[in-house]
Amino acid sequence: MTGRERALGAFNRTGYDRIPVKHEGTPEVNQMIMDHFGLTNMEQLLRVVGDDFRYVELPYTGPELRTFPDGSMEGYWGERYKYAQFEGGKYLEPSYLPFAGIDKLEELDRSHFPSSDWFDYSTVRTQCEQIRDAGYAVCFGTAGDMDFINSIARARGTEQVLIDLITDNEVYLDIMQARFRFYYEMHERVLQAAGGLVDFTHIGEDLGTQIAQIIDFDTFDKHFAPKLKAYFSMVHGYGARTMMHMCGCVRAFLPRLIELGLDVYDVVQPTVPQMDIEVLRKDFGDKINFCGSVCVQSTLAFGTVDDVVREVERRKRLFPEGGLFLGPSHAIQVGTPLENILAMYRTAGSLTEEVDDSILAISEGRDATTINMSKLF
Repeated sequence: MTGRERALGAFNRTGYDRIPVKHEGTPEVNQMIMDHFGLTNMEQLLRVVGDDFRYVELPYTGPELRTFPDGSMEGYWGERYKYAQFEGGKYLEPSYLPFAGIDKLEELDRSHFPSSDWFDYSTVRTQCEQIRDAGYAVCFGTAGDMDFINSIARARGTEQVLIDLITDNEVYLDIMQARFRFYYEMHERVLQAAGGLVDFTHIGEDLGTQIAQIIDFDTFDKHFAPKLKAYFSMVHGYGARTMMHMCGCVRAFLPRLIELGLDVYDVVQPTVPQMDIEVLRKDFGDKINFCGSVCVQSTLAFGTVDDVVREVERRKRLFPEGGLFLGPSHAIQVGTPLENILAMYRTAGSLTEEVDDSILAISEGRDATTINMSKLF
């Protein structure tokens, strides 16, 4: 089977030759894998681990995203990011929040609100055709698309955003609506240009902490549900399926999200018993597909190879005909043993153990450290 056939077989519960795989790692982890196999770009890496999905990417044609003397880099909304160093790696973190401290609409500078016109859609159809011809499921979007809590916090502050949601702050709601409009229009224009060739669209929203939901149901229904329903309906109208990245314990929201039209829950983070993949399958497995679920905080990072094998084999038994795209519960983090990562993909049946010239000759992939400003996680 091709990767696309495998992914759609899992989605439709019609079976597959092996469980589909979706990889995500930090740049340092990706580079570690690449060094191990002698690879030079991310497409080579995805071939080796057996990732069954590929993403359409829009060339950015908007105003220059500036780099400042302190090394910080500008995002789409005028926010800035600098690398925070830690042992073994680095993360881009907000260093300038343009909407912090603004409480009145007349004080809100909308000059940095991005537009869907800032991207080139002319290659979308060709990219989709190339991905399909190569045998992969066609995706568009990132975990940072929509993302009204986490990403607005990067331009306004996390505490302020949570207060805003309780108080219905007009400044936050204006930014939220602008963010919704920006991504809704971008995704629709991609779907229009693709002509029915996109299989999955990808957005995100961090609705959970490690142990519970982060906002209440009334807040969700007031500010999030109408936007998500409109977006999911639009995507389905073009024949695509919806995928939504959600960190943390989000079980409480799953019935509502299913009702609104979510097709794929990415990525299952099994940090509490009610989020265990077997429990979720029993309670929701006939209504939604799952993605991820191999824990980057426990099994992959601190378990043994045998632990990893055991967890992957359990998922293969639970989803013999479909319902899960197997992968890590988030980007695999620095410090994760290489042997655990390889064990996950080897047990899934997706790993290419011997890398030959058919992989090493691939040159179109991006570097492991290339920054995607929509995907800061």
